[in-house]
Amino acid sequence: MAFHIILVEPEIPANTGNISRTCAATGTCLHLVRPLGFSTDDKALKRAGLDYWPSVKLEYHDSFADLKRLYPDGRFFCATTKAQKWYSDIEFRDGDFFVFGKETAGLPKEILEEHKDTCIKIPINGEVRSLNLSNSAAIILYEGLRQLQFKGLT
Repeated sequence: MAFHIILVEPEIPANTGNISRTCAATGTCLHLVRPLGFSTDDKALKRAGLDYWPSVKLEYHDSFADLKRLYPDGRFFCATTKAQKWYSDIEFRDGDFFVFGKETAGLPKEILEEHKDTCIKIPINGEVRSLNLSNSAAIILYEGLRQLQFKGLT
């Protein structure tokens, strides 16, 4: 098993491409929840993912609810600047899902409310609103991998 990264309605192809490369490098499954703010034929998406796209475990979903129905036993951790808990306070397990929202608005309020007990944040100073999406995904994913002693990675 491996971790899962979910991007809910991502808007910037380069971020999704960068995250896909991280997923390929770590055996992480990438889930894209429609609508996407770009075409999957986008040059920036392909350029950011380089030639790693064939190595990405990729699933498309029409809604977050559809994805959750496919994984009824999943643990979903929602990244948001509005969370009370830091990502480093959580004991992650193999197979957990890390959920990220669109770059301009974050996750929808209904998703955050549904998962209020599993919302997590990355600490930052008050000078900026948030970190870049691909950086945030990498930070949280690598904390999970560290906790599992980087099982399967060299």
